[in-house]
Amino acid sequence: MASGERIFVQAIRRYCADHGIAVDVRSGGWLIAMRRGEMRRFAFGYDIGLNSAIAHRLANDKSATAEALTLAGVPSIPHHLFLNPKLGKTIVGATWREEMLGLLRDHPQGVVVKPNEGTSGRSVFKVTSETELDHAAGEVFSMSAGLVISPYVAIEDEVRVILLGDVPRIVYSKQRGADWRHNLDAGAKPVLLEDGEVRAACVKLAIDAASAIGITFASIDVVRDDGAWRVLEINSGVMMEALGKLHPELVQATYDAALDRVFGDAPASSNLSPSP
Repeated sequence: MASGERIFVQAIRRYCADHGIAVDVRSGGWLIAMRRGEMRRFAFGYDIGLNSAIAHRLANDKSATAEALTLAGVPSIPHHLFLNPKLGKTIVGATWREEMLGLLRDHPQGVVVKPNEGTSGRSVFKVTSETELDHAAGEVFSMSAGLVISPYVAIEDEVRVILLGDVPRIVYSKQRGADWRHNLDAGAKPVLLEDGEVRAACVKLAIDAASAIGITFASIDVVRDDGAWRVLEINSGVMMEALGKLHPELVQATYDAALDRVFGDAPASSNLSPSP
């Protein structure tokens, strides 16, 4: 096992070793080929291939996820999409900046600007002025085809629910550090939630959200502000690097259960490839 390898890769290696599955790790661990007999499966990034293509794309698009949840009546944080002006006026339109400023005026407490796709809280900005808005938009557009703007909310609690089907495999809160964000990469600490009213409410909301976009294996972030729980985002790639350092057995068991589905009664939408 390579030194410094991601926990995700280590978990797949262990599963494959225990189940007689040949594994070939490529591209620094971002592409993993798994083969048992005539069956071949792939993991890419943090995605093991259980989700349909459309569910994966919806989950990776914050604006599309928010729209789908709204259509299904699932409480969520709005994410307003703005395409990169470099795509041209025909696609983007001429009033994108005025629309951004309108959102800022509508939310004097501030807004949050971030890439429409991406995880780990990178390039996420809290904005309270026109100058800050222009800076944030410039930074995000320099590396992304689109950004989303959400109203800034004073998050009281954030909980991540890792679902496999309609079963909550892991539920934990993110205990924020000095940063205003609850991202684990920004210093937040994962704390497992015990059974109770909060856990039950978060699990129900997560199941409703997963059902709304038809996703099978996902980590779903729900937040509480002003006493009400809402979905923040859905992640198709299930990343448990920080949690795995604290609860390695639990993380391994979760990936094992997901991989059992991959190599057992895999759905028709899985990424089976014919052998050469």
